[in-house]
Amino acid sequence: MKAAIYNPYLDTLGGGERYSLSVATVLKNHGYEVFIEWKDPLIKKKLEERFGIDLTGINFVDSIKRGDGYDLCFWVSDGSIPTLRARKNYLHFQVPFTNLNANTLINRMKFFRINKIICNSQFTKKFIDQEFKVNSIVIYPPVLVEKIVPLKKQNQIIFVGRFSQLKQAKNHDILINAFKNLYDSGITNWKLILAGGIDIGVGDYLEKLKEKSKDLPIEFYENTSFTEISKLYGKSKIFWSAVGYKIDETKEPEKVEHFGISVVEAMAAGAIPLVFNAGGHKEIINNSKNGFLWNNTKELLLYTKKLIKERDLYIDISKNAIAQSKNFSYEKFEKTLLEII
Repeated sequence: MKAAIYNPYLDTLGGGERYSLSVATVLKNHGYEVFIEWKDPLIKKKLEERFGIDLTGINFVDSIKRGDGYDLCFWVSDGSIPTLRARKNYLHFQVPFTNLNANTLINRMKFFRINKIICNSQFTKKFIDQEFKVNSIVIYPPVLVEKIVPLKKQNQIIFVGRFSQLKQAKNHDILINAFKNLYDSGITNWKLILAGGIDIGVGDYLEKLKEKSKDLPIEFYENTSFTEISKLYGKSKIFWSAVGYKIDETKEPEKVEHFGISVVEAMAAGAIPLVFNAGGHKEIINNSKNGFLWNNTKELLLYTKKLIKERDLYIDISKNAIAQSKNFSYEKFEKTLLEII
């Protein structure tokens, strides 16, 4: 059996790209010969290093011809609906697209060729179903929680996310400002780690962040491998995220976190997540049980100081975070995907 996979964003090396590769590995491990469309074969090594996924036996080709001649096609949408030609076709949305005027006769005809529409979260599903007038299903992204474990903890807060100025702003500057306030309040024995890939053309943005961080215990890790990121998670006590801050998620859903793989990774390492109360974050965090959802930076600092001062509270929530992370394991993803295909 032959399977074809298409993801137009593969070189951004983000969470949606890991999702596609996880589909590829599941299919390969269950008897499919897998082909991924991408013109640059060097992408394979970059993907393996970034995500810690073994892509041995998976083929990268110039074109999968929209699945023509394949038994199965898994296609990541850029907002458009392709005419897929495999025996079985699955369309995946990792972005909550809106305002596309997508409920057209042509699109409805194309949907006849698609067996299932898959979204990465209930948040994404809500907008996709409304925009395209469909009933999609949710398969949460797989997180390699078994490869991320708590290490000897340091007084360290971490955020992992691309240094990017694309639609979904990661708001590193908000975190830097919050950490400065924490530092100025007298908590000077902690440091902030900012780690992630670098999008093309963000050199000036990154330099401004570094300048803003000058004289503060803030460290930057750029284009870091999965192995190194896992160690950073393992040593960190707290995870911060300001993705979606000051965004109205009902009007601009693409600008908030659609799920939050890095949040789950941090939880697997016992780092307690303090994340902005929007989007997919709300599907992961049970507030004050396995992490905290904050609405303004005053709350972010209040929760952070509480965890720093109350050791028993920190231990309890950290344990709950580790337990919750198991709900998003690769094994659960594999089981759900196989049930569908």
